[in-house]
Amino acid sequence: MKTYNFTLVLLGIKEPSEAFENALFEVGCDDATLSFRNLIAYLDFDREVASFEKGVISAIGQVEKINPSIRVKRVEPDDLVTISEIAFRLNKSREYIRLLTEGKRGKGDFPVPISGISNKSLIWSWVNVAKWLRENNLIDDESLEIGQCIADINHILFYRSDHTVNKRIDNLKQLLSVA
Repeated sequence: MKTYNFTLVLLGIKEPSEAFENALFEVGCDDATLSFRNLIAYLDFDREVASFEKGVISAIGQVEKINPSIRVKRVEPDDLVTISEIAFRLNKSREYIRLLTEGKRGKGDFPVPISGISNKSLIWSWVNVAKWLRENNLIDDESLEIGQCIADINHILFYRSDHTVNKRIDNLKQLLSVA
């Protein structure tokens, strides 16, 4: 068993309530702390489980069991990262990461950003960065697996109420295969 830290961002809660906090405890979320930022509710977990994936999935199930109007919107730390966030996650300086991204340090093949080319701030996929970091022995396998797990769960959470997504994706795959 290992203790994993993660955050669940919630929909359907606008302010703290003793009833919700009691319900959290009753469903087994005594390892979570309820907080708010800009009227957005979130739960910080320190969950002792066999795997990160099991911990997050069980927490989502427990929270959503409380009330059908309460939904988990996403898991954090999210997949989208800036240079500053990459530096924070690695406990390295922002300058060190900037040099990696510009090819002035390391092998020079840092992943391409997924957004922000025409803006001031570049944005990377943490999973892409973590794969590169793992290949360069800067993080361990578990860190990469946790990043991939969060990205996968967040994709499912984002699309779970959109019943037409699979059809749209299949159509786009077909169009791209002939392009």
